[in-house]
Amino acid sequence: MNPSLANFILKLSPKDIFNPKPTMNTAIPLNTGATIPALGLGTWQSAPGEVKKAIIHAIEGGYRHIDCAYCYQNEDEVGEALQDVISRGIVKREDLFITSKLWCTFHTRAEEGLQKSLDLLKTPYVDLYLMHWPVPMNPKGNHPLFPKHADGSRDIDTSITHVDTWKNLEALYQSHPEKVKAIGVANYSVKYLTKLLAHSTITPAANQIENHPLLPQQEIVDFCKAKNIHITAYSPLGSTGSPLFKDAGVVDVAKKHNVGPATVLLSYHLARGSSVLAKSVTPARIDENRKLITLDDGDLEALEAIHKKNGVQRFVYPPFGVDAGFPDKPEGIDLSG
Repeated sequence: MNPSLANFILKLSPKDIFNPKPTMNTAIPLNTGATIPALGLGTWQSAPGEVKKAIIHAIEGGYRHIDCAYCYQNEDEVGEALQDVISRGIVKREDLFITSKLWCTFHTRAEEGLQKSLDLLKTPYVDLYLMHWPVPMNPKGNHPLFPKHADGSRDIDTSITHVDTWKNLEALYQSHPEKVKAIGVANYSVKYLTKLLAHSTITPAANQIENHPLLPQQEIVDFCKAKNIHITAYSPLGSTGSPLFKDAGVVDVAKKHNVGPATVLLSYHLARGSSVLAKSVTPARIDENRKLITLDDGDLEALEAIHKKNGVQRFVYPPFGVDAGFPDKPEGIDLSG
């Protein structure tokens, strides 16, 4: 083709051809060869009686990525919702991407933990199974999920490390490929992921972390990108109470694009190459969260300036009651591997 004609055609071509607008189901590749939908519905802290309705509404509205965990204690309702939409022909199981997580009291019982989630979810397999936290807890303690010592401190299982747990997940993945399509981690810092990778035969497919402009965790995001480990962001609105909704930087970008703050904060992760989880049980918000936009370099600079101006937000991980923004050495918990 004549170069001048080619340049003329390029100038007339819509920008969306070269920079397509992200959608909720934009397929992001994993290192397994599979893909993960860009936007997922989170189920953490969704109250009993609300989860089933929320998931049915979300899937009917186009969501295909659902994030679950045994620890959330609502996988039974998630399973009822999945059974409902599949039985009615809304979707097929293979159209969905379901994530679940191995809880800390099951680190020595990975296969049992997986099977419990599969039974509750009423599904023959999960697309991604994550180690929820690199902290083994006593499987024979005084509580099935949150065992404590007499002094109130968490009952940590010191007989194994998170590296041992990863070996258990590798064995599970290799022996039961029909039940788990990919394995990964959650809440991992560079320090612990480096230690895990030094002893692994399978690279985690994903690392799910709290991530937003107040807690960008750039070090672990960049590390995972270099190691071909996908990042999934949770609490994208700034954790409990959505504090970023009123931040001037977020508000300015939202006004520029004539969208709400949630759209900006969710789209931020797609621009970074991450998938993102939006948690809601409110139909209107579930629908609103589907609206994603393309952010330009100026938008990203404005959002990345937020933590520089306001400081990096630390957060407390509820099961442990410790500062876990960068879980290198939570007080009273030995994560040595």
